[in-house]
Amino acid sequence: MAALHQRSSDTPESSRRDFLQAAGAVAAAAGVSPIILNASDKAGTKAPLLGTGAFRYEVVSHNWGELPDHIPWGETHGVAVDDSGLVYITHRSNAVQPIDAVVVFDPCGKFVRSFGKEYHTGGHGIDIRKEGREEFLYLCSTRTSLVTKTTLKGEIVWKKERLLETGKYDDPKTPYSPTNIAFAPDGGFYIGDGYGSHWIHQYDKDAKWVRTFGGFGSEPGQFKTPHGQWLDDRSGRQPSLIVADRANARLQYFTLDGKHIGFVSQDKDGNPGLTSKMAALSSPVSFPAHFDIRGDVLLVPDLHARVSLFDKNNKVITHLGDDPEWTKTVLGDGKFPIRVDRALWPNGKFIHPHDACFDKAGNIFVVEWVLTGRVSFLRHVG
Repeated sequence: MAALHQRSSDTPESSRRDFLQAAGAVAAAAGVSPIILNASDKAGTKAPLLGTGAFRYEVVSHNWGELPDHIPWGETHGVAVDDSGLVYITHRSNAVQPIDAVVVFDPCGKFVRSFGKEYHTGGHGIDIRKEGREEFLYLCSTRTSLVTKTTLKGEIVWKKERLLETGKYDDPKTPYSPTNIAFAPDGGFYIGDGYGSHWIHQYDKDAKWVRTFGGFGSEPGQFKTPHGQWLDDRSGRQPSLIVADRANARLQYFTLDGKHIGFVSQDKDGNPGLTSKMAALSSPVSFPAHFDIRGDVLLVPDLHARVSLFDKNNKVITHLGDDPEWTKTVLGDGKFPIRVDRALWPNGKFIHPHDACFDKAGNIFVVEWVLTGRVSFLRHVG
């Protein structure tokens, strides 16, 4: 059985100390303090705090990472952190000449390397799994309809294009545009066709097709943009697949073999529930994009200007950046006017969080669907 690693999981205190010491060593060599490059507090203004109680986060920067001159950000779409603390970010550039779609930074934000011109115009989902002693990237490219497994330096192990083996794309006019991958506990994985025909395709540990489920619709088990998926194996829960059913504004749960379980919901007092009918209770999400898990906490970036944290019972802990009036401004009657003008992006507010993940210390990276890209670093201070 392949060892499972989805981004950063909860680690012992000694591992956290090792990580922070390593980050400090990198920073000392670079002549800077750890993880403060491009901090929003350079002018002396106090960095905003988001969240509540033990889940408070300082907005250190909305412009994290020293991007090299030869790679201007496109829409920043995916983020993941490896065991050494390196941060991998995908973006979708519209430049005429192909640009590397994956950019790697050290824990302090120093540029390390870039790769992935084959994903140019389509850089989207990215997650990391440890298999034995080696870590691998799993990448989804939307406009180029490409899914790959690569080394951490971008060397391709295998690639999948139109998934003809599923029987869903025999007609060349049938759209296919993969958005994100989730990992199964047995070494297999799931590919979400979020921007294409709304299927989820399950593969085994040898990358052989197993089954397909979902399809377009609003009924239980159907999707309108299954944008992100994740293995929810938090302590005390039966391992299952959670899906960000984005355009249906809901989270759905499935067994590992694709059978629908129910929807994440809440009553008027915010108490969580799992119901087979979405109409029975309200949804605690607005336009969910993807996931990460650290310990018992589920992280959900929401394209409608916030990042949500849920406890192991899926009760909302906090919605980071939640502000109804700001959200109305961001959405602009569906025209999304704010995303094209960086001058309109206030400190401490999100525009369109498209992906987010924890690092080993519990800090959060957020990447956003905005025209010129945006990477935020939130330091855990709670």
